[in-house]
Amino acid sequence: MEIQEVNHHRSEKDFLHLPKRIYRHDPNWVSPLESDIRDIFNPQRNSYFAHGVCTRWVLYDDRHVAIGRIAAFIDEHRAYKFPRPTGGVGFFECINDQQAANRLFDTAKEWLQQRGMQAMEGPVNFGENDRYWGLLVEGFKPPSFGMNYNPPYYQQLFENYGFVKAYDQYTNFLDATVPMPERFTRIADWVMRKPGYHFEHFRLKDQEKFFRDFQEIYNDAWSDFPNFTPMSLDTIRDVFRQMRPILDEKIIWFAYYQQEPVSFIVCLPDANQILKHVNGKLNLWGKLKFLWYRYTHTIDRLRIIVMGCKKRFQNHGLESALIRCLQEEVLPRKTIKGVELAWVGDFNQKMMALHRATGATTDKVHRTYLYVFA
Repeated sequence: MEIQEVNHHRSEKDFLHLPKRIYRHDPNWVSPLESDIRDIFNPQRNSYFAHGVCTRWVLYDDRHVAIGRIAAFIDEHRAYKFPRPTGGVGFFECINDQQAANRLFDTAKEWLQQRGMQAMEGPVNFGENDRYWGLLVEGFKPPSFGMNYNPPYYQQLFENYGFVKAYDQYTNFLDATVPMPERFTRIADWVMRKPGYHFEHFRLKDQEKFFRDFQEIYNDAWSDFPNFTPMSLDTIRDVFRQMRPILDEKIIWFAYYQQEPVSFIVCLPDANQILKHVNGKLNLWGKLKFLWYRYTHTIDRLRIIVMGCKKRFQNHGLESALIRCLQEEVLPRKTIKGVELAWVGDFNQKMMALHRATGATTDKVHRTYLYVFA
């Protein structure tokens, strides 16, 4: 086997196209957009390069056929918040061969060690954790937009190498055709009527205002979580730029108390219901196919990307009220059959309880692993 760093057109093409061979017989897999994957590794498009470095490799067999790939990265804002300096690995794809997987992991490990890291977590993203984060270990169903999907045997490839579970990420599913529990609805309606509170949906024409509100809420809400890194406005702009082609203003909601931004919910249509027809390519033909399916097929599933609430407003029912705002917007459309809730780590018991209160059930489980260097 031979491993090559991705540093020219041929190796990048092999990096992008390898999954299409691995999943060619898997009806559940939906190809991510190649342009989205390229952007993650483009310093001009990914703001994480301002405080980090990354590289990629492709593994070839003796016939020079690509059989594996991996990326490794160091986010300087995140790496030193662990007990030991920790880098990341992600975008792992590999044939069912432990020797090939070990070669990929060893290459990433060596690169990280040379740069002072003492551990690696994966599979993770060189970016925010709402996309391409965690290994699918339960719920092998078609993925929603931006979510990792992989064959079941990847779990053994990781664990046989020595990766151990850091935490599990639960994705819960809410059946929109079934009424929410009465208690949940009653509490949410009560919160929405409380004096001083008001609720607004996102507006593109005022996007900079909402970006600042998002930043203020997010950086307060998550500051007590392990390895938290504050989100910059540039990163928020990147995230919303990536969402722009499928963004729906009326399914992104903010809560305010006396004009202070205090909570939000960000939701997107599950674009993979359409993108599965373009095979990862938004060239001219892909764009025409995308537009055709967008206007002739109905997306019947939404995904809540992220929710957040300032610490001093937590346990006030605001998350419930925002879900109620979303419900009142989408139910009259009579097209949405289900909502996939943003993944929740097994360490976040408050949000797990909120998901249970809505009547949602576990749909998928992704796992983030940790490997400590000897």
